[in-house]
Amino acid sequence: MQSSDAITPLLYPDLMEDNGFVTGLFNVQVKDKKGQLTTTYHDYLKNHHQGPWWSRAMNWVENLFKKDEVSKTKEDIDPYNLTKSENNIAGMIRNDVSVSVNKKTGVISIEVEAQDPLICKIVADSVTEHLQNFITDYRTSKARTDFEYYSGLAQDAKQEYETVRRKYGRLSDANTNVSMKSVELMLESYENDMQLKFNAYTAINTQLQAAKAKVQENTPAFTILKGASVPIRPAGPKRMIFVAIMLFLAGIVTSLYIIRDLIFKE
Repeated sequence: MQSSDAITPLLYPDLMEDNGFVTGLFNVQVKDKKGQLTTTYHDYLKNHHQGPWWSRAMNWVENLFKKDEVSKTKEDIDPYNLTKSENNIAGMIRNDVSVSVNKKTGVISIEVEAQDPLICKIVADSVTEHLQNFITDYRTSKARTDFEYYSGLAQDAKQEYETVRRKYGRLSDANTNVSMKSVELMLESYENDMQLKFNAYTAINTQLQAAKAKVQENTPAFTILKGASVPIRPAGPKRMIFVAIMLFLAGIVTSLYIIRDLIFKE
Protein backbone atom coordinates (compact mmCIF):
# COMPACT_ATOMS: atom_id res chain seq x y z
CA MET A 1 0.00 0.00 0.00
CA GLN A 2 3.05 2.25 0.45
CA SER A 3 4.15 1.66 -3.14
CA SER A 4 5.19 4.67 -5.21
CA ASP A 5 4.01 2.97 -8.42
CA ALA A 6 1.57 4.73 -10.69
CA ILE A 7 -0.86 1.83 -10.24
CA THR A 8 -1.37 1.12 -6.54
CA PRO A 9 -3.41 -1.79 -5.13
CA LEU A 10 -6.27 0.63 -4.49
CA LEU A 11 -6.66 0.98 -8.26
CA TYR A 12 -6.87 -2.77 -8.98
CA PRO A 13 -10.71 -2.80 -8.76
CA ASP A 14 -10.76 -0.23 -11.57
CA LEU A 15 -9.26 -2.86 -13.89
CA MET A 16 -12.74 -4.32 -14.27
CA GLU A 17 -13.66 -1.12 -16.13
CA ASP A 18 -10.94 -1.77 -18.71
CA ASN A 19 -12.14 -3.67 -21.77
CA GLY A 20 -8.70 -5.16 -22.30
CA PHE A 21 -8.75 -6.80 -18.86
CA VAL A 22 -12.35 -8.01 -19.13
CA THR A 23 -12.08 -9.41 -22.67
CA GLY A 24 -9.05 -11.37 -21.48
CA LEU A 25 -11.57 -13.56 -19.65
CA PHE A 26 -13.59 -14.37 -22.78
CA ASN A 27 -11.60 -17.52 -23.66
CA VAL A 28 -11.41 -18.95 -20.15
CA GLN A 29 -12.40 -22.62 -20.39
CA VAL A 30 -15.30 -23.47 -18.07
CA LYS A 31 -17.39 -26.58 -17.39
CA ASP A 32 -20.54 -27.09 -15.40
CA LYS A 33 -20.88 -29.22 -12.28
CA LYS A 34 -22.83 -31.95 -14.07
CA GLY A 35 -20.09 -32.35 -16.68
CA GLN A 36 -22.49 -31.78 -19.55
CA LEU A 37 -21.01 -28.48 -20.75
CA THR A 38 -17.44 -27.55 -21.60
CA THR A 39 -16.96 -24.25 -23.40
CA THR A 40 -15.51 -20.76 -23.09
CA TYR A 41 -16.76 -18.22 -20.60
CA HIS A 42 -17.85 -16.00 -23.49
CA ASP A 43 -19.91 -18.78 -25.09
CA TYR A 44 -21.39 -19.74 -21.72
CA LEU A 45 -22.65 -16.23 -21.05
CA LYS A 46 -23.87 -15.79 -24.61
CA ASN A 47 -25.63 -19.11 -25.24
CA HIS A 48 -26.09 -20.93 -21.94
CA HIS A 49 -26.79 -18.19 -19.41
CA GLN A 50 -30.48 -18.12 -18.42
CA GLY A 51 -31.79 -14.58 -18.13
CA PRO A 52 -35.21 -13.45 -16.87
CA TRP A 53 -38.20 -14.06 -19.14
CA TRP A 54 -38.51 -10.41 -20.13
CA SER A 55 -34.84 -10.30 -21.08
CA ARG A 56 -35.22 -13.41 -23.26
CA ALA A 57 -38.29 -11.88 -24.91
CA MET A 58 -36.41 -8.65 -25.68
CA ASN A 59 -33.44 -10.59 -27.06
CA TRP A 60 -35.76 -12.67 -29.26
CA VAL A 61 -37.32 -9.55 -30.73
CA GLU A 62 -33.91 -7.92 -31.16
CA ASN A 63 -32.52 -10.99 -32.93
CA LEU A 64 -35.27 -10.74 -35.53
CA PHE A 65 -33.97 -7.42 -36.79
CA LYS A 66 -30.23 -7.52 -36.19
CA LYS A 67 -27.66 -8.72 -38.68
CA ASP A 68 -25.58 -11.78 -37.97
CA GLU A 69 -22.20 -10.90 -36.50
CA VAL A 70 -19.09 -12.55 -37.81
CA SER A 71 -17.60 -14.88 -35.20
CA LYS A 72 -14.17 -13.80 -34.01
CA THR A 73 -11.23 -15.53 -32.47
CA LYS A 74 -9.42 -14.20 -29.42
CA GLU A 75 -6.83 -12.57 -31.68
CA ASP A 76 -9.49 -10.86 -33.81
CA ILE A 77 -11.32 -9.17 -30.91
CA ASP A 78 -10.40 -5.52 -30.49
CA PRO A 79 -11.01 -4.77 -26.79
CA TYR A 80 -11.55 -1.09 -27.51
CA ASN A 81 -13.79 -1.57 -30.55
CA LEU A 82 -16.32 -4.17 -29.39
CA THR A 83 -19.47 -5.16 -31.19
CA LYS A 84 -22.78 -4.76 -29.39
CA SER A 85 -22.86 -8.46 -28.53
CA GLU A 86 -19.29 -8.42 -27.20
CA ASN A 87 -20.01 -5.29 -25.19
CA ASN A 88 -23.07 -6.98 -23.65
CA ILE A 89 -20.94 -9.96 -22.63
CA ALA A 90 -18.36 -7.63 -21.10
CA GLY A 91 -21.15 -5.93 -19.15
CA MET A 92 -22.36 -9.30 -17.85
CA ILE A 93 -18.85 -10.12 -16.66
CA ARG A 94 -18.62 -6.79 -14.84
CA ASN A 95 -21.92 -7.54 -13.11
CA ASP A 96 -20.81 -11.03 -12.07
CA VAL A 97 -17.19 -10.31 -11.10
CA SER A 98 -16.10 -7.83 -8.45
CA VAL A 99 -12.63 -6.95 -7.14
CA SER A 100 -12.20 -5.07 -3.87
CA VAL A 101 -9.24 -4.02 -1.73
CA ASN A 102 -9.18 -3.67 2.04
CA LYS A 103 -7.52 -0.30 2.69
CA LYS A 104 -6.25 -1.36 6.12
CA THR A 105 -4.82 -4.79 5.33
CA GLY A 106 -4.23 -4.49 1.59
CA VAL A 107 -5.97 -7.83 1.01
CA ILE A 108 -7.50 -8.15 -2.46
CA SER A 109 -10.86 -9.94 -2.55
CA ILE A 110 -12.42 -11.38 -5.70
CA GLU A 111 -16.09 -12.37 -5.76
CA VAL A 112 -17.80 -14.12 -8.66
CA GLU A 113 -21.41 -15.04 -9.33
CA ALA A 114 -22.55 -17.60 -11.90
CA GLN A 115 -25.55 -19.83 -12.44
CA ASP A 116 -23.41 -22.95 -12.00
CA PRO A 117 -21.32 -23.44 -8.82
CA LEU A 118 -18.33 -25.07 -10.55
CA ILE A 119 -18.19 -22.37 -13.23
CA CYS A 120 -18.29 -19.84 -10.40
CA LYS A 121 -15.13 -21.35 -8.87
CA ILE A 122 -13.34 -21.71 -12.22
CA VAL A 123 -13.96 -18.07 -13.12
CA ALA A 124 -12.83 -16.93 -9.66
CA ASP A 125 -9.54 -18.82 -10.05
CA SER A 126 -9.11 -17.43 -13.59
CA VAL A 127 -9.70 -13.84 -12.48
CA THR A 128 -7.15 -14.37 -9.68
CA GLU A 129 -4.56 -15.64 -12.16
CA HIS A 130 -5.43 -12.88 -14.63
CA LEU A 131 -4.92 -10.22 -11.97
CA GLN A 132 -1.65 -11.78 -10.79
CA ASN A 133 -0.32 -11.80 -14.36
CA PHE A 134 -1.28 -8.15 -14.80
CA ILE A 135 0.44 -7.13 -11.56
CA THR A 136 3.55 -9.17 -12.41
CA ASP A 137 3.80 -7.73 -15.93
CA TYR A 138 3.37 -4.20 -14.60
CA ARG A 139 5.88 -4.55 -11.76
CA THR A 140 8.54 -6.17 -13.97
CA SER A 141 7.99 -4.17 -17.17
CA LYS A 142 10.95 -1.79 -16.59
CA ALA A 143 13.28 -4.61 -15.52
CA ARG A 144 12.27 -6.78 -18.51
CA THR A 145 12.88 -3.85 -20.86
CA ASP A 146 16.36 -3.38 -19.38
CA PHE A 147 17.04 -7.12 -19.66
CA GLU A 148 16.08 -7.15 -23.34
CA TYR A 149 18.24 -4.07 -23.95
CA TYR A 150 21.32 -5.59 -22.33
CA SER A 151 20.65 -8.91 -24.09
CA GLY A 152 20.93 -7.11 -27.43
CA LEU A 153 24.10 -5.32 -26.36
CA ALA A 154 25.66 -8.53 -25.08
CA GLN A 155 24.87 -10.35 -28.31
CA ASP A 156 26.44 -7.56 -30.39
CA ALA A 157 29.50 -7.36 -28.12
CA LYS A 158 30.02 -11.11 -28.31
CA GLN A 159 29.73 -11.06 -32.09
CA GLU A 160 32.29 -8.25 -32.36
CA TYR A 161 34.67 -10.12 -30.05
CA GLU A 162 34.30 -13.35 -32.03
CA THR A 163 34.95 -11.48 -35.31
CA VAL A 164 38.22 -9.95 -34.04
CA ARG A 165 39.28 -13.25 -32.45
CA ARG A 166 38.83 -15.13 -35.75
CA LYS A 167 40.82 -12.46 -37.63
CA TYR A 168 43.62 -12.69 -35.06
CA GLY A 169 43.63 -16.49 -35.30
CA ARG A 170 43.75 -16.54 -39.09
CA LEU A 171 46.56 -13.95 -39.22
CA SER A 172 48.51 -15.79 -36.53
CA ASP A 173 48.17 -19.15 -38.30
CA ALA A 174 49.16 -17.67 -41.67
CA ASN A 175 52.35 -16.12 -40.27
CA THR A 176 53.55 -18.78 -37.84
CA ASN A 177 57.09 -18.93 -39.22
CA VAL A 178 57.21 -15.36 -40.47
CA SER A 179 59.15 -12.77 -38.49
CA MET A 180 58.15 -9.41 -39.87
CA LYS A 181 57.69 -6.23 -37.92
CA SER A 182 54.52 -5.31 -39.82
CA VAL A 183 52.98 -8.69 -39.04
CA GLU A 184 53.92 -8.38 -35.36
CA LEU A 185 52.35 -4.92 -35.20
CA MET A 186 49.19 -6.16 -36.87
CA LEU A 187 48.98 -9.11 -34.49
CA GLU A 188 49.51 -6.80 -31.55
CA SER A 189 46.79 -4.48 -32.85
CA TYR A 190 44.37 -7.39 -33.25
CA GLU A 191 45.30 -8.69 -29.81
CA ASN A 192 44.64 -5.31 -28.18
CA ASP A 193 41.37 -4.91 -30.05
CA MET A 194 40.39 -8.43 -29.06
CA GLN A 195 41.12 -7.66 -25.41
CA LEU A 196 39.03 -4.47 -25.56
CA LYS A 197 36.14 -6.35 -27.16
CA PHE A 198 36.38 -9.06 -24.54
CA ASN A 199 36.41 -6.52 -21.69
CA ALA A 200 33.37 -4.77 -23.19
CA TYR A 201 31.54 -8.08 -23.56
CA THR A 202 32.38 -9.06 -19.98
CA ALA A 203 31.13 -5.72 -18.63
CA ILE A 204 27.88 -5.87 -20.60
CA ASN A 205 27.35 -9.50 -19.61
CA THR A 206 27.70 -8.47 -15.96
CA GLN A 207 25.02 -5.82 -16.47
CA LEU A 208 22.88 -8.42 -18.24
CA GLN A 209 23.03 -10.75 -15.26
CA ALA A 210 22.19 -7.87 -12.94
CA ALA A 211 19.17 -6.97 -15.09
CA LYS A 212 18.08 -10.61 -15.05
CA ALA A 213 18.29 -10.65 -11.27
CA LYS A 214 16.29 -7.40 -11.17
CA VAL A 215 13.42 -9.08 -13.03
CA GLN A 216 13.29 -11.78 -10.38
CA GLU A 217 13.62 -9.20 -7.61
CA ASN A 218 10.67 -7.15 -8.92
CA THR A 219 8.46 -10.20 -9.45
CA PRO A 220 5.86 -10.01 -6.66
CA ALA A 221 4.99 -13.00 -4.50
CA PHE A 222 1.31 -13.82 -4.03
CA THR A 223 -0.36 -15.63 -1.16
CA ILE A 224 -3.88 -17.00 -1.38
CA LEU A 225 -5.46 -16.43 2.04
CA LYS A 226 -8.75 -18.08 1.08
CA GLY A 227 -8.99 -20.14 -2.07
CA ALA A 228 -12.10 -20.17 -4.23
CA SER A 229 -14.39 -23.10 -3.44
CA VAL A 230 -17.46 -24.52 -5.15
CA PRO A 231 -20.42 -22.88 -3.36
CA ILE A 232 -22.95 -25.20 -1.75
CA ARG A 233 -25.83 -22.77 -1.39
CA PRO A 234 -26.91 -20.30 -4.05
CA ALA A 235 -26.49 -16.60 -3.34
CA GLY A 236 -29.86 -15.90 -4.88
CA PRO A 237 -32.71 -15.76 -5.39
CA LYS A 238 -33.64 -16.03 -1.72
CA ARG A 239 -36.32 -18.72 -1.84
CA MET A 240 -37.60 -18.22 1.70
CA ILE A 241 -37.97 -14.49 1.16
CA PHE A 242 -39.70 -15.14 -2.17
CA VAL A 243 -42.12 -17.61 -0.56
CA ALA A 244 -42.82 -15.20 2.31
CA ILE A 245 -43.56 -12.36 -0.12
CA MET A 246 -45.84 -14.61 -2.18
CA LEU A 247 -47.70 -15.70 0.96
CA PHE A 248 -48.05 -12.10 2.05
CA LEU A 249 -49.41 -11.03 -1.33
CA ALA A 250 -51.72 -14.05 -1.47
CA GLY A 251 -53.03 -13.13 2.00
CA ILE A 252 -53.73 -9.56 0.94
CA VAL A 253 -55.49 -10.65 -2.26
CA THR A 254 -57.55 -13.25 -0.37
CA SER A 255 -58.50 -10.73 2.32
CA LEU A 256 -59.58 -8.18 -0.29
CA TYR A 257 -61.61 -10.85 -2.05
CA ILE A 258 -63.36 -11.85 1.19
CA ILE A 259 -63.97 -8.23 2.20
CA ARG A 260 -65.42 -7.55 -1.23
CA ASP A 261 -67.90 -10.42 -0.83
CA LEU A 262 -68.92 -9.15 2.63
CA ILE A 263 -69.42 -5.64 1.33
CA PHE A 264 -71.58 -6.83 -1.57
CA LYS A 265 -73.63 -9.08 0.75
CA GLU A 266 -74.36 -6.14 3.07
